[in-house]
Amino acid sequence: MDKRSFKSRYQLACNRKSFLGLTRESALKGLFGGNAFVSIVVLGLITLFLFKEGAGFFGQYRDSLLLYRQSGLEYVELMRGQQNALSALTRYLNSIRSRQVEKLAEEGYDFQESRAITEESEDFFYDFEDLAVPLREHVIEANEILSAARDSYQEMQNLSEHRKSLLESGRQDEADALEIREIDFALFFDIVKSRESEYIEINENLIRGIEEILPSVPYFGDAELQAKTERFKELAEMFIEEVSKFEENVLAWERARSVPISEAFTSFIFGKKWVTNSSIQDWYGLIPLMSGSFLVALVAMFFAVPLGIGAAIYVNQVARSLERDLIKPYIEFISAIPSVVIGFFGIAVFGTLIREVSGWESLAWIDFFPISERLNAFTAGGLLALMAIPTIFTLAEDALNNVPLSYKEASMAMGSTRLQTILRIIVPTALSGIISAVLLGFGRVIGETMVVLLCAGNRIEIPRFAEGIGVVFEPVHTMTGIIAQELGEVVHGSMHYRALFMVGLVLFLISLLINYFAQKIVMKFQISRG
Repeated sequence: MDKRSFKSRYQLACNRKSFLGLTRESALKGLFGGNAFVSIVVLGLITLFLFKEGAGFFGQYRDSLLLYRQSGLEYVELMRGQQNALSALTRYLNSIRSRQVEKLAEEGYDFQESRAITEESEDFFYDFEDLAVPLREHVIEANEILSAARDSYQEMQNLSEHRKSLLESGRQDEADALEIREIDFALFFDIVKSRESEYIEINENLIRGIEEILPSVPYFGDAELQAKTERFKELAEMFIEEVSKFEENVLAWERARSVPISEAFTSFIFGKKWVTNSSIQDWYGLIPLMSGSFLVALVAMFFAVPLGIGAAIYVNQVARSLERDLIKPYIEFISAIPSVVIGFFGIAVFGTLIREVSGWESLAWIDFFPISERLNAFTAGGLLALMAIPTIFTLAEDALNNVPLSYKEASMAMGSTRLQTILRIIVPTALSGIISAVLLGFGRVIGETMVVLLCAGNRIEIPRFAEGIGVVFEPVHTMTGIIAQELGEVVHGSMHYRALFMVGLVLFLISLLINYFAQKIVMKFQISRG
């Protein structure tokens, strides 16, 4: 066979493969295109599933808020706000008495001696507590009346649903035997509304009683106790000024005001309470969970960013081959550790260690030390930093590897030191890739579940950011943690069930945004390089 005949047969075979779509190029294109298609389909299914399960939440939440208003319980809640403010003032006053007892014990007084000293001021404490009794009883009575009406209404609603199912199954006799009464909320609310004059009189007596009792506040020779006493006077005067505002809100409240669907949306997105299984009203507010998630993530990134990027720069630009072969596998091995194992380590070792260290006398100058809770945002954030370091390290090192060697050689040739070359040439050139690594590390942290569930403390409150850096040592709850904790216990299709899916949808959107911005930065980096 001559060379020309062999070449023609080879060309014919190639043309046949090309015709059948079996060329290497088309096969690779189909493989990667198929993977991309599958990814898009999976992403679409996840999004569709989250929307499907959570879509009915806002309608259910609106109905719940409407029932809360029509039953009049919202009206009672306004009075309860005043009661809670008075209770907080009473607790502050009791803290002064508790601190007095502690100081007497520190000074060496026994129980009988301390009792004799504190008895001198006990009348004032008891008299102030008695001032809160009429308001508390008024709120309790109003709440009992309207709660009974709301519960009866819900019972009738359940009976109506049961009757409907009986009729659909052809059990007419059983359906007719059910007694379904109509609950008139207006009738019950009028009973409570008619006692508004009593509420106003209670407030007048309350203000008069506080004003009469304030001049007889006990005097303590101790400077700390006396400062607390002066602060109590200031708080009591502030409470007196706020009573009129509470009254105005109660008197201006309208039961007939509608609840638009937008109110359910804003109550979820901007709500400051997450309360479930309440005897009064369930609240699904995202702010406590979102603020807890971001606080833990910020603590984690505070440690992970400098350590991850610093390790990447050292391994890529400074370390010798032996060091590189030793450091890099160990850092990347951290990502293979199960998160539940890291969580157990946080409970048993890390959290306990942080609490013990906070009790050292050498650290007593720190205002928020010692800490009482070993499971808090700092514990969870420190462990999440450990999990985020491999992600940031690997991606940042890849970005540094993409910097052309000629940049480094040109800088060194012009007399720059290695440190100057790294800080002024290598890192700025790879900055887009490093920022992308940080964003993806943040996405890794914000989406972690097991560690925060085990180590964050799971207290559903907005962190007290006004306390400064000490806020990181407070227990928090997160969006991922609340889903993992509560989803297995809720009734399928209930408002609570759908609320958790809405939290998942928000978390999903946050993750998509983080990845989107990371990809945009990478593309910008590639374009600028081109």
